[in-house]
Amino acid sequence: MTEDSSADGGGEDKMEAAGRRLAEAKKSGKLPPGSSGEIDPSNPYAIADFYAARFLEDARHLGLKVAIEAESIRATGGNPDTLMPRPTRCIPQMVAMIEKLVAGGHAYVASDGAVYFNVRSFPAYGQLSGNTLDQLREGAGDRIDAAHQAVKRHPADFMLWKPDPKHIMRWPSPWGEGYPGWHIECSAMARMLLGDEIDIHSGGEDNIFPHHECEVAQSCCATGRPIFARVWFHTRFLQVEGAKMSKSKGNFFTPRDLFAKGVTPAALRLELVRTHYRSNANFTMQGLQDCQRMIDRWSRAHSQLLERAKALSASVATLAPDESRNPGPFEIALTEFTAALCDDLNVARAIAALNEAVSSKPDDHASSCPQRELASLLAMDSVLGVLGRNAVVAGAAPAEDPEFIARVESLLAARTAARAAKDWPESDRVRAELTALGVAVKDGADGATWSRMQS
Repeated sequence: MTEDSSADGGGEDKMEAAGRRLAEAKKSGKLPPGSSGEIDPSNPYAIADFYAARFLEDARHLGLKVAIEAESIRATGGNPDTLMPRPTRCIPQMVAMIEKLVAGGHAYVASDGAVYFNVRSFPAYGQLSGNTLDQLREGAGDRIDAAHQAVKRHPADFMLWKPDPKHIMRWPSPWGEGYPGWHIECSAMARMLLGDEIDIHSGGEDNIFPHHECEVAQSCCATGRPIFARVWFHTRFLQVEGAKMSKSKGNFFTPRDLFAKGVTPAALRLELVRTHYRSNANFTMQGLQDCQRMIDRWSRAHSQLLERAKALSASVATLAPDESRNPGPFEIALTEFTAALCDDLNVARAIAALNEAVSSKPDDHASSCPQRELASLLAMDSVLGVLGRNAVVAGAAPAEDPEFIARVESLLAARTAARAAKDWPESDRVRAELTALGVAVKDGADGATWSRMQS
């Protein structure tokens, strides 16, 4: 559902909203080449497959290991669901878990026919998020309308199954044809693939409550285990140019938007991971430029070390590292890099250690072993994952000058602000400036986009 701030979800089904967007894009010819004739906007499974394929393609470009491994499994005839399960293929597991919760007194069928989890049956409910049932009862009026709240035993009880024979996504169940609540899918799939307890569970800070709190309750009650996840890992929000990401503000980007402008996957990946997870990440065009410059320096260092290693192996007829030599800047940096990551994943300090090694003087490398230095650099890159992705995506436009991109994006943001303030003369002036730069601007439901004018 489109509204997930409450434990039960609400609003419009995301598949219906996505289908409407795809229908509009199909009508206007804005779908990717070759795909417009294959997508049925009225088929929710086709919609899901379309967006899943785009997500996985972007994820592979960015080097997400699970996406790469899932594709490898698929390509060799295996089932990628073993790594990246699809909820719509796990409905039986969800129904079975709900049945167990009902049988154990942890869930009930309300007068509206829906199945709700009984939060008072799980004394630890609220511990993850720092809530109490009394606090949730007092705040319930802001999240749940009176008619909906009346059927529950407690305002914080959350939905496990909703009977709705007319819903776009529906499946048979003991409680009638309908669909599952938005928390149960994660518990069911985690148990199916990983067991009753998992080591690490991650997500954004907005998932702590209600989503993760509800996951803990239903999983523990279904398995009888005292814990669901041993470690919780929550990242802070991502901002864009210091503001909340929003299509209406013109500061919403997908990876493919940036790849099409010539941004390398390496630069985007580094820009997204270099901020400590406990801090709000601020994505900026300047940050992308800074990351690209850093990666270019690392790439040059990699090439130099590779040449040194090849030259040395040719002269001594062996590729084996010389253990008698002193540690060089990259070997020393690897120790500091590892220590930084062991300190609550301090990626910024880890990157600083790598940059210090790259900035070292030639004399610092004189007594070091190039094979060991190269291995140390590659060990650090095995975490950062950028050296093999420092090229524009095939089919993308030639890489733009980063300063030009920053200038265009700044002007586009200024035009968006002027339009929001109904300052039409200023909006026209900025558009004329963009036109003078050879930039075409297209306004759409998702905000303004730009491209180079065809010569």
